[in-house]
Amino acid sequence: MATSSNAAKAAKELVFEWEGKDRNGKIMRGEVRANGEAMVTAMMRRQGILVSKVKKRRTSGGKSIKPKDVAVFTRQLATMMRAGVPLLQSFDIVGRGSTNPRMTQLLNDIRQDVETGTSLSAAFRKHPMHFDTLYCNLVEAGETGGILEALLDRLAIYLEKSEGIKKKIKGALTYPIAVGVVAFIVVTVIMLFVVPAFKSVFASFGADLPGPTLLVIAMSEFFVHYWWLIFSVLGGGVYFFFQTWRRSEKMQKTMDRLMLKLPIFGPLLFKSALARWTRTLSTMFAAGVPLVEALDSVGGASGNTVFTEATEKIQREVSTGSALTTSMQATGIFPVMVLQMAAIGEESGALDHMLGKAAEFYEEEVDEMVKALSSLMEPFIIVFLGSLIGGIVVAMYLPIFKLGQVV
Repeated sequence: MATSSNAAKAAKELVFEWEGKDRNGKIMRGEVRANGEAMVTAMMRRQGILVSKVKKRRTSGGKSIKPKDVAVFTRQLATMMRAGVPLLQSFDIVGRGSTNPRMTQLLNDIRQDVETGTSLSAAFRKHPMHFDTLYCNLVEAGETGGILEALLDRLAIYLEKSEGIKKKIKGALTYPIAVGVVAFIVVTVIMLFVVPAFKSVFASFGADLPGPTLLVIAMSEFFVHYWWLIFSVLGGGVYFFFQTWRRSEKMQKTMDRLMLKLPIFGPLLFKSALARWTRTLSTMFAAGVPLVEALDSVGGASGNTVFTEATEKIQREVSTGSALTTSMQATGIFPVMVLQMAAIGEESGALDHMLGKAAEFYEEEVDEMVKALSSLMEPFIIVFLGSLIGGIVVAMYLPIFKLGQVV
């Protein structure tokens, strides 16, 4: 009963910001967790501080918690624990240093759970939106083996590497998409406003217009009369496509397979998924998690359903006694280098080390491919935009070039 009472009391605690003066008249400010403003005043009075202002810290609003925030928190927690800072004090320091109120509230909730006797991994499991199964399993393995500091450090490295790859992939994909959107906007403006102005000028020529000009004018008329339909169909189609992609498992599998076969971006996406797969399995295995159990988290961490299905097949075969390398080879998606390194790791008992080396290799490959794509896409996009906009401009100026024949 006492434990339940303490837990309920801790759950009601809020974060208050206070301001006051010490015995020497020096202005002091700080934060404290308490059940109410009266308790804050009493706590500070016992420390010789006369409080003049107390207000509850706002924890609503703010930016949403992103995977990058979790990675930064993990690195900070690992650093402080390695330096000998107690766990609860580490949460206090990280929470006060966060600029995101939602992240601060999340850390305060976890700290309160730990303070009332809940294990750290169990406290993390209460927030599955931010701490996935892999994260909680690694923390639990660190608590069980008494190597939490080392596991947090390894987990921080894993999250930083994963976020780094995601950022590079997003950067490589964002550039052409942004250019395509800008091109569409420019063409729309030309069709709605520029071409109609030229059309009124051409009407006074009294001569037949060239074929390219007539085509552009026809397209412009369609834009002017049916612009609402174009935007509705295009916007609705894009929305429906992405909603279906997100909600339909069949659609996800189809798109993941298709994206790996794209001529330019396919190899990049494949290597990034392979890097995450090998990095995840290396991290889990190094933490002492059994291979069959570790494979539960590996497939989803790759970010591609092709690897997820392959991992499920590997897990079934490994659980029946097959070697990891043999099971990987049977899927037909892993390169020879990964298979050889996995085989060497199994034979030498250093599977985590060899998979880590494979992950480093493919992470470097992703870096190089992103740099190469950036250099390749620039001239390609320039040619694309030049052909598109230039073609429209030339088509509209052809009648002017032939103006002498009309006169």
